[in-house]
Amino acid sequence: MNTARTIAKNSVVLLISQIIIFAFSFIITIVTARYLGTGGYGILSLATALTGIVGIIADAGLGTLIIRDISRDKSMANKYISNSILMKILLSLLAFVAIILITNGVGYSPVVKNVIYIMMLSVVVGAISTIFISIIQANEKMEYISLSTVLNSAVLLVGTLIGVHYHMDLLFFAAIYLIANIINFIYIVIIYFWKFSIPKIEIDLSFWSPTLKQALPFGLTGTFATIYVWADTFLLSVMQDNEAVGIYNAAYKLITVLLFIPNVFNASLFPVFSKFFVSSENSLQMAFEKYFKFMLLISFPLGIGTTLLSNKIILLIFDSQFADSIVVLQVLIWSTIFIFLNSPFTQLLQSTNKQMILTKITSICMVINIALNLILIPKYSYLASSVITVITEFLVFTLVLFTIRKSGYGFSKLNLEVTIKVFIASIIMGVAILLLYNLWLPLIVLLAIAIYIAVIYLIGGIDSDDISLIKKIIGRG
Repeated sequence: MNTARTIAKNSVVLLISQIIIFAFSFIITIVTARYLGTGGYGILSLATALTGIVGIIADAGLGTLIIRDISRDKSMANKYISNSILMKILLSLLAFVAIILITNGVGYSPVVKNVIYIMMLSVVVGAISTIFISIIQANEKMEYISLSTVLNSAVLLVGTLIGVHYHMDLLFFAAIYLIANIINFIYIVIIYFWKFSIPKIEIDLSFWSPTLKQALPFGLTGTFATIYVWADTFLLSVMQDNEAVGIYNAAYKLITVLLFIPNVFNASLFPVFSKFFVSSENSLQMAFEKYFKFMLLISFPLGIGTTLLSNKIILLIFDSQFADSIVVLQVLIWSTIFIFLNSPFTQLLQSTNKQMILTKITSICMVINIALNLILIPKYSYLASSVITVITEFLVFTLVLFTIRKSGYGFSKLNLEVTIKVFIASIIMGVAILLLYNLWLPLIVLLAIAIYIAVIYLIGGIDSDDISLIKKIIGRG
């Protein structure tokens, strides 16, 4: 199977699975938020944020390093499994100590602490699973990863519905995540043993130091990025209350669900970028430019449409107690544009051994993000966090673009032309949304998508190469 077809196959498999997950997550978010209310949902969101930040310690960048290195040399798989499992167990113990110190230092209530501890156990199990998932991804067998993520979401959905039906408490909803990750771990290990190989014990302590040293930039990048993504939630819990956390995260959850789009491309293209870096610079350049163009085509109309329809979206998904989330969503959606556009740059830097540059950029943005939140949250609460998130992602985009241009990539004349066409098509779509505003929300969305696609095609935003690639993706090329 050639590279284009492999990418197409993996992208389609991942896209289908992510659409299923999108639907499941959508239902989970609605049911959980409505059942727990702003306070309870705020506690669950806090636990997710805090364990997400501290949980980076348990991975330390090993997952990304494994994908990159095994994409280039498949024979390293056994050595990575044997040593990474032991390394991650030790790192997980360190992470758990950190979470205990933080929760007791802040002075959370016993209920909040217990929810956080259960969620931390879930993160630890997930960190071990990532070793096997990374090797499977490096082998570009995305169908197994897709089944894994769908299984995880399905367990979460079933558990959530059971919890609501039997009127379970907040601890049960936290335990659902732990159960889902345990089941997912069992599945992924069985798949690896069945489809790949049964690992042989190959402990090599001399392998640890250079491996952790190489993984460190990935780990630091992940840490800094996770902190500036979740720090606002943590600071809101400390400087405001659980209700503010719930209002903010109701909108934020919708944003994170949308990120399945770049995540699909990231998972498919990172191994390919890593191979192209050592085999074909022209292919790497072409793949990067197409990736950036597709993110541009998708992100801007998404921002326009969500901004105009946020009132309908929030009130349909949640209820009036989350009405304050409307303005949060209107602001946060613009961070999504920059997250989409940052994705090609991030994958390029990581796959070309320039991860330390990304580490420096994310560290700068993390410091600015935290400083602004500390200054503005006391007065402006979740509105401040929303604006700061957009500013942070814009800053990441600006710094990464500046860095990439030095390497011969970046914003070309062709990209500028496409940007102008995307802007025109999105504005026309936005006008159509305003004219159709009194219709049923799903109908407005479908009509808006159709109008945007028609306009972008007519004004030449999609060329023959794009159409050819789309045909390959659907199996007709």
